[in-house]
Amino acid sequence: MENNVVLTMRGITMTFPGVRALDNVDFTLRKGEIHALMGENGAGKSTLIKCLTGINAFEAGEIHVEGIQGPVVNHSTLDAQKKGISTVYQEVNLCPNLSVAENLFIGREPKTKFGTIDWKAMVKRSKEIMAGLDMNIDVTQNLEEYSLALQQMIAIARAVDMDCKVLILDEPTSSLDDNEVEKLFGLMRSLRDKGVGIIFVTHFLEQVYAVCDRITVLRNGQLVGEYPIAELPRVKLVAAMMGKDFDDLASIKSDESPVFSDEDLLIDAKGMSHRGTIKPFDLEIHKGEVVGLTGLLGSGRSELARVIYGADKNQTGTLKVKGKEVKINNPIDAMNLGMGLLPDDRKAEGIIADLSVRENIILALQAKRGIFSLLSMKEQNALADKFIDMLQIKTASRETLIRQLSGGNQQKVILGRWLATNPEFLILDEPTRGIDIGTKTEIQKLVLQLAKEGKGVIFISSEIEEMLRTCSKMAVLRDGAKVGEITENLTQETVMKAIAGGDQNE
Repeated sequence: MENNVVLTMRGITMTFPGVRALDNVDFTLRKGEIHALMGENGAGKSTLIKCLTGINAFEAGEIHVEGIQGPVVNHSTLDAQKKGISTVYQEVNLCPNLSVAENLFIGREPKTKFGTIDWKAMVKRSKEIMAGLDMNIDVTQNLEEYSLALQQMIAIARAVDMDCKVLILDEPTSSLDDNEVEKLFGLMRSLRDKGVGIIFVTHFLEQVYAVCDRITVLRNGQLVGEYPIAELPRVKLVAAMMGKDFDDLASIKSDESPVFSDEDLLIDAKGMSHRGTIKPFDLEIHKGEVVGLTGLLGSGRSELARVIYGADKNQTGTLKVKGKEVKINNPIDAMNLGMGLLPDDRKAEGIIADLSVRENIILALQAKRGIFSLLSMKEQNALADKFIDMLQIKTASRETLIRQLSGGNQQKVILGRWLATNPEFLILDEPTRGIDIGTKTEIQKLVLQLAKEGKGVIFISSEIEEMLRTCSKMAVLRDGAKVGEITENLTQETVMKAIAGGDQNE
């Protein structure tokens, strides 16, 4: 193994049924560096880490770790830990009801000569560990007494004390505020200076440029490249992640931007925010307007939409619907105000798998009407048939269980559910993800048709091309903040430059 390298992964290949998740991927980590592992959703980042830490078995390739003869194959996370590879996830997987000291030594408690736990030694050693990382906290307090940021640092301290050579931080900053992130970065830098190799998985571009030395980019399970941070300007990183060659992007001219009057203002959000997910933002949406939310995954697109809809309650700011200030305490309030939300995770938040197509379609309308005004079976059948026909849902019958439908048809059922409530304002979060090209085009046409009928639409997609086809303006998000709006000259180039942000040339 070459000098200064702590980990090499060569030719890692792994297949899930029908999908090649990793295709001959290489990765190299040096001692004392913070190395960002970047890629959009489905790029293979998590799969690569799971192959390294023994959660996934890979079919081909080799892993080498400094100080260990021959290729390494881990069969569990414990196996990986014994070889000096530790992972800290965004959800801290420690025990909140135990003390800090107990969490630091769980599974490896110091023992007295009688075989019982040596509490005194454990507390003393815990204090030394925390002091060594410049963290002065009471180690006898329960973990739950401390903030999420501190809990994460305690998880890192535990990993470091187990003599880790490779520390994997998987989205550790997703729920932290700016001050907490800065503290975490301070800890990461001090570990780097002690020679630990850190793999940093994140969606936040700003953070990569603030703390990392090197970047490896994956796309669709393949290695795009490994770059020193100074040689990869932001806009090139975005292009590498999204699979666009920035220099020869065809510019797609949109038609003239429609003009909206104040009377058409449907949604007026001012200074709305949600702690830890989205910073204060302003957004106006008019009747007949399709507003795109664009940015890399994790930029805050879904979070912004959820705050407007009330799925996440805003901590600051105001929301006016049709000129009247409203308070939305839960989604039913939003529905009563004429809003609908098609969530990005249709499996977890959209379909009710064991109900029929008919039952899934009438669900939102029935919730809006309440249990004392039940829809008759005749009304239910008529609604189901109307949307099966209108959206061309391929199903054996309206009574077919929704879980028996393809992903694209499930998506259409959820869309039908919201259209049945006749909303004035619709949030569509990744409505075409994972569905075939024909169905995609149908949904895009439907979005334009809804706008023509005077409905306001928020449209979120990872595909810039479909945003350009459907949106009249785009709000740009980066690292949980709305950083701009594009209303004219909507082209791939202007959108990607805005997403990348920062100094384009550095």
